[in-house]
Amino acid sequence: MTEQPRASVPAMAVNVPVPEGLQWTDVRRGEVYVLQSITVRLLPDGTLAAKAYGRPAAGGRGGYVSFGVPERAELARLIEDAADEAGRRWSAHRGLG
Repeated sequence: MTEQPRASVPAMAVNVPVPEGLQWTDVRRGEVYVLQSITVRLLPDGTLAAKAYGRPAAGGRGGYVSFGVPERAELARLIEDAADEAGRRWSAHRGLG
């Protein structure tokens, strides 16, 4: 009997809304963006990687652009809390519906 191959999971990701009081702005190609969400990835070595995403502050249909997350303690806590919560939810899954 052949053994079924194990699933390969190179990374997992969770999208985290940034509370209004923690949002920040950054500039790309002369346009100001308001950073409103962070995508947190769990890498195979157990470390976290994060990218922030936002929209143009002036509104309109500007692209959803990624930025680095600034080194701020409150953002690091938000990212780590989100990773902890995602881990709890993943470990409590009940299989396919």
